[in-house]
Amino acid sequence: MKNFEANRILKMKTSIFATMSQLAIKHKAVNLGQGFPDFDGPAWIMEEAYKAMKNGKNQYAPMNGTLTFRKAISNVYKNYYSLDFNTDTEITVTAGATEALYSTFNAFFEEGDEVILFEPYYDGYYADLLLSGATPKFITLHKPDFLFDFFELEAHITQKTKAIVLNNPHNPTGKVWTLEELNLIAKLAKRYDLLVISDEVYEFLTFDNVQHIPFATLPEMKERTVTISSMGKTFGMTGWKIGYAVAPPNLTAAIQKIHQWTAFAVNTPGQHSMAYALSQLENYLPEFRKLYQNKRDFLFNELKTTKFKPHLPKGSYFIMVDIPAEKQIDDIKCAMELVEKNGVATIPPSVFYSKSDEGKTMLRLCFAKKDEVLLAGIERLKEY
Repeated sequence: MKNFEANRILKMKTSIFATMSQLAIKHKAVNLGQGFPDFDGPAWIMEEAYKAMKNGKNQYAPMNGTLTFRKAISNVYKNYYSLDFNTDTEITVTAGATEALYSTFNAFFEEGDEVILFEPYYDGYYADLLLSGATPKFITLHKPDFLFDFFELEAHITQKTKAIVLNNPHNPTGKVWTLEELNLIAKLAKRYDLLVISDEVYEFLTFDNVQHIPFATLPEMKERTVTISSMGKTFGMTGWKIGYAVAPPNLTAAIQKIHQWTAFAVNTPGQHSMAYALSQLENYLPEFRKLYQNKRDFLFNELKTTKFKPHLPKGSYFIMVDIPAEKQIDDIKCAMELVEKNGVATIPPSVFYSKSDEGKTMLRLCFAKKDEVLLAGIERLKEY
């Protein structure tokens, strides 16, 4: 029988997240690899979804999202960032940020285009670019502070370059981009007439009074920026798969041409409950940030009692650690030993790099876990 797979997917591999999660189950390991909470989000959001279902909100939502949810999104941008987004022409509700990224990449990129990715990158970017036919060009964020070289970035821009993809706060490093860094990227976007896709799913998860700066707030950047975010990350309910993309009308119209043939509509009761959740954001965020800051601090401090050297993240719920030099092994072998022999699952970040070997010296851990899970993971890491 012939191979029926399309040529464009031949380079695509099984996600490292699926692989490590399967190994965690097989070896009954503590899972510090999965990038989502192992505890429930707020019960009051679930209650709102139940109310919506009881009140008949069970049929297809409008393609661009329910009006109540789009209004709530617009209000957040106005109240928190002084940005105005039209509810009818500039907001698209998607099946999680994953679908927002897929629809955005496939709306704007095609064979012959080049797109700049900062590595380490969320691996979904690479997959979406392969599907679109575009060619990724990589700029490394260098340890220990995960900084980039402005001149290297500019040197990678050619006549084929169409966009820069930004992830802020950054997965997997926990980096929160500074205003100076963002201004440098904005300078190049304007100079070379580039689109910027800004993945800001961890926008409300920053620590130590560090402020997240949406890229669209920079002068003259709103008109050339697609901003993507996620209710799953903000409210710890990733399984609901509710995200959105906000962009100027011309960019939004293009995104919706793809969105209408993928998800089309996102679950209706979830949108109604998330509209209410966003209306409560001011009351919710202090405890949310406190919860995750405590978890970050606990894991960071406990990691210092192991042979692994942690890098302090300023945002997201991930922490990068250096593999003990005396082990003289790379990240994939280290991750396999840890899950098979020590019973703790991590993520080898070399899969998020395409140019640099820096990822081979580190592991990524997730601290969005119950306290007892974090403690069990630390005890097993100490034995390595």
